[in-house]
Amino acid sequence: MTEQQIAKTRLPTVKEVVGVMVGFIAIMFLYINVFELPIQLALFTAWFLVIGLGLMLKFSYAAMQQGLIDGIHNGMEAVLVLTTVGALIGTWIAGGIVPSIIYYGLSVMSPQVFLFAAFVICAVTSLSTGTSFGTAGTAGVAMMGIGHSFGIPLPLVAGAVISGAYVGDKMSPLSDTTVMTASLCRVNLIDHIRSMLWVSGPAALIAAILFLVVGFFYVGESVDTQRAQMAMEALNGHFTINGWLLLPAVIVIGLLTQRYPAIPVITFGALMGSVCAWLAQDVSPIDAVRTAYVGNAMQSDVDFLNTLLNRGGIESMLSVVVLILFALGLGGLMERIGVLQTISNSFLRWANNPGRLTVSTMLSAFFGNFFGGAAYVSVITGSTITEKNYDKQGIERRVLSRNVEAGGTITTPMVPWTDGGVFMATTLGVSTLTYLPFLWYHMLVLVISVVYGYANIAIWRTSSPHFNAPAAATAHS
Repeated sequence: MTEQQIAKTRLPTVKEVVGVMVGFIAIMFLYINVFELPIQLALFTAWFLVIGLGLMLKFSYAAMQQGLIDGIHNGMEAVLVLTTVGALIGTWIAGGIVPSIIYYGLSVMSPQVFLFAAFVICAVTSLSTGTSFGTAGTAGVAMMGIGHSFGIPLPLVAGAVISGAYVGDKMSPLSDTTVMTASLCRVNLIDHIRSMLWVSGPAALIAAILFLVVGFFYVGESVDTQRAQMAMEALNGHFTINGWLLLPAVIVIGLLTQRYPAIPVITFGALMGSVCAWLAQDVSPIDAVRTAYVGNAMQSDVDFLNTLLNRGGIESMLSVVVLILFALGLGGLMERIGVLQTISNSFLRWANNPGRLTVSTMLSAFFGNFFGGAAYVSVITGSTITEKNYDKQGIERRVLSRNVEAGGTITTPMVPWTDGGVFMATTLGVSTLTYLPFLWYHMLVLVISVVYGYANIAIWRTSSPHFNAPAAATAHS
């Protein structure tokens, strides 16, 4: 926009912002619950609601379109990771990698400790790799298969998997959202992680205990071990099960742990899956490669195999990609027309103590997920909307970065149309609202963060108010 065009525009009022938010919620409710239309169409329609507000504010369409494009551009890495994970799931199932992990997991794991083990395994994997998507697409899919074989409700299994996966997404120095949050808040990466440990440590410990208790007192009474034995026999009958088929999973996790780029590593893993399908499962070379796009397809009399192992492929992620593009575009539009700035100005007047400051930061980050559809957007909204208030109150920015992660990264899989919410639902085969009650780690992080704010726990002060943060983070060293 030219300077003359900028001069003609104005920020939306609080009433206008609230009106857009109410309109957005109404569109989502009508499209999904009343008309049963795809959520993608609801988000696409919401574009024009925001564009209408932008025109009222005297923004040109060209300026708003650029904001839309910028929003999509900021989240393209997630889209690329989605497509490669889809390819990996398809070839790893066809190649017998996932079936082998499930088979051996059933042979050594007790049903009573399974939920606890699933949480810990996914937490360790995500801490080592820094990716919740990669963790859910590999270890998570296998855990879903094992849990299903034990007769454990899949939403409960998904809760343990996602809870563990987001321990690393939030805490690992290899995680893109962790590094991005530290950078945007201008905090040293290690200081950022240490600050988060105050919240994530107790949350992870309590969540692990909860999954262990539920496993012993609920699952232990209701589980049918004969079902697990039948699942093992079915897997052995439809796939070649062999210990060396676990090697691709070890290699992929090892490469991610060594901080190699996620997209080429996951693509390499998908290639290894195709090779395994060809050499170990007697799939023709062409069909083995095709599973990377169309996913695994098999006919079986066993519902367990049909439910969990007929999935994957880039094709299965295409509707997810469209949804995420629409959500990212919506976030970019609202950023461009000043919706976020209006919210920021409102919070500056209200958040006059550490408790309110914590809540305002978490709400700002959640706003980015709810209306922007991606963790990247939530990290941006959470850090930019409330950062000035931390400096004004003389509170260190590592408290800001911790609260941004709590309200942003953690709430991503809780919203059905975010990249994390859609990915987890698609990959694990359980809807967002179904697994939501079992995201115990996520809920504990939210509760503990708010308690710390109001109780003034781990709220570190600078030497004086109006603290000037360093110009750049040292996070990438």
